[in-house]
Amino acid sequence: MILVHGITESLRSWSPITERLSTAGYQVAVLDLRGHGESPRHAPYDLGSLASDVAAVALAVGADKPRVVGHSLGGAVVSALAGAFPLHSAVNVDQPLKLDGFQEQLQAAAPALNAPDSFPLVVSALFDQMSGDMISVEERSRIESLRRPDQEVVLGVWDLVLNAPREELAAAVDGGASTVGCPYLSLHGIDPGEEYKTWLQRLVPQAEVEVWPGYGHYPHLVDPDRFVARLGEFWG
Repeated sequence: MILVHGITESLRSWSPITERLSTAGYQVAVLDLRGHGESPRHAPYDLGSLASDVAAVALAVGADKPRVVGHSLGGAVVSALAGAFPLHSAVNVDQPLKLDGFQEQLQAAAPALNAPDSFPLVVSALFDQMSGDMISVEERSRIESLRRPDQEVVLGVWDLVLNAPREELAAAVDGGASTVGCPYLSLHGIDPGEEYKTWLQRLVPQAEVEVWPGYGHYPHLVDPDRFVARLGEFWG
């Protein structure tokens, strides 16, 4: 299986999950997305390019129809991959694919995001808002120590959301989601609402949508044992 991390983070954010999956006998590959961790900057940073990088890793490790799991940005990446690459299954952790609300939030913050001095503060505030209260102090500190908010990379990843007209963004999202053909689990610690479930299952009829109330943006790190067990159930 391949695990894909969230924006500004690195492959090490998966460490508690990687350890448990390996102990359970799974073969696990993790990677730093371009511009993250130890991977160099290499524009462009659109979802198609990031998904192609994950596909290249799958081919390099000889993974035939891998299981892929992505958190946050990684959830969007594995969703894009699921429409273009043969997968056993895809798990999206707390990344709603319907982006109109997120677009409004980002566009309101655009002046601060584009200013070098305020950019890291905006990104930090965004993650603080989503983290939730159930994640342990130690785990929150570990993730914060891994976070490297590179302005060029983040703005490159968010370019479509920041700059595309709302209708164009919606059409791109709908078109991408409708190509997902493999088993798909959308697992959320922040409830995206019943309307989102209806929207997603209209485009991806086989999608399972599950909410762990109060777990925040990192449900897999709030309770890694429960998360790994849930993966096993889904794959089984």
